[in-house]
Amino acid sequence: MTDDTRAIVIGAGLGGLAAAMRLGAKGYAVTVLDRLDRAGGRGSSISQDGHRFDLGPTIVTVPQVFEGLWEACGRDFHKDVDLRPLDPFYEVRWPDGTSFKACGDDDRMFAEVAKINPGDVKGYKRFLKDSQARYVVGFEGMVAKPMHRLWETIKVLPKFAMLRADRSIYGLAAARVRDERLRMALSFHPLFIGGDPAHVTSMYALVAHLEKEYGVHYAMGGVQRIADAMAHVVRSQGGVIRHEVVADEIHVENGAATGVTLADGERLDAPLVISNADAGHTYDHLLRNHAKRRWTPAKLRKRRWSMGLYVWYFGTKGTAGMWPELGHHTIQNGPRFKGLLRDIFMKGKLADDMSLYVHRPSVTDPTAAPKGDDTFYVLSPVPHLGWKNAVDWETEEPIYREKVAKVLEGMMPGFRERISTELVFTPETFRDRYLSPHGAGFSLEPRILQSAWFRPHNVSEEAEGLYLVGAGTHPGAGLPGVVSSAEVLGKLVPDAPVMADVPRLAAE
Repeated sequence: MTDDTRAIVIGAGLGGLAAAMRLGAKGYAVTVLDRLDRAGGRGSSISQDGHRFDLGPTIVTVPQVFEGLWEACGRDFHKDVDLRPLDPFYEVRWPDGTSFKACGDDDRMFAEVAKINPGDVKGYKRFLKDSQARYVVGFEGMVAKPMHRLWETIKVLPKFAMLRADRSIYGLAAARVRDERLRMALSFHPLFIGGDPAHVTSMYALVAHLEKEYGVHYAMGGVQRIADAMAHVVRSQGGVIRHEVVADEIHVENGAATGVTLADGERLDAPLVISNADAGHTYDHLLRNHAKRRWTPAKLRKRRWSMGLYVWYFGTKGTAGMWPELGHHTIQNGPRFKGLLRDIFMKGKLADDMSLYVHRPSVTDPTAAPKGDDTFYVLSPVPHLGWKNAVDWETEEPIYREKVAKVLEGMMPGFRERISTELVFTPETFRDRYLSPHGAGFSLEPRILQSAWFRPHNVSEEAEGLYLVGAGTHPGAGLPGVVSSAEVLGKLVPDAPVMADVPRLAAE
């Protein structure tokens, strides 16, 4: 590393902002470049007609990753962000009318399992032990640890073998409980980081322990509030955040990163470049004029990508207090689970049936909607755009919206007549807004051979001084994952040399 302490971070998503905070704390002069008009990336929001639509992640698990990030910057996370624990965490529903409310209390959870199938309580208790064991190995032992050396992955293989990491999370659930509804309730979590529960490793059972140990929280003001607080820390460290600019190319000279050129031709020089852009976009586009040793276009084409997302955001007039059984987080299952997963992940088929995640933040946070109104976010997993017969969303979107509406009518009778404003994201939106390959919602799918060392590394092999953070690198997608990727970065990049005067790359 040279004495030049300038650093460029491409992307003001949660991973990029966390990286900028870590680098600022180490003494670097950081400039963050982002194509959107506000901080947060996929965790940003859009305000429309008095409603705040949180576009991406909606829940906070493992607040400790944020507390540790703020502590590294000499600050207190809870002074900047009002985090509220949720109880229940969420409700899972099935077409037959049964439901499962998740919470952190063992006795209540045993009762929820018994309500569905009393014979599965014993197996559920075994699943909790499975979850804790996987948490110790997979979360405590790997998440915030650099995994760019093959040995770091090899040395955990015996523990992986002992824990049957080769078995899918659905397979583990099926080995513990007999009721198909409970199998779904114990295995769906990887969908929230882009993985097919029928194929991703059983190590993801650790999420059940995370929820039990640390709870599920909501940030008042949404994840946008966290992003804004992160941006404030970056600026208070002397960092610069430039919005509505597009990084077009990372420059490499003599094997080292030397800076970034913007889409308008402006060149910014720095010996330290961190990409929070999707790993596929980083290697396929930002490094398009540099020969790659590992992540070549051919290799990227062979990777499995996470599913796409169809998200319908809408506000409703005068509905506060209506539909009292519909809480903050609800998962409404369709008639199939494994069959629907097969259609989405293995066939690339847009099915007629669906499972929906319904987010109703206005029951917790009055700032999400005008007084007396509600704000909703309804998400359906769908195929990404990389399939041979990819969905033509311009044609299919209104048709699919009607199908979603029919399901929602069973949960919220009369909601269509009360919609006051709405917005729809399809995989094409993710492709165009976030430059996500194939419009995938969560970058590379987190299968076992696309995780840890097998995932694009935090420290790039392609150029000295080039690093990756965010969903497409280690440890993966989700708020704890992308924020932890910056913690890994902090362990790889040395403290900046002390300099009397460091020139900034550009004015904000």
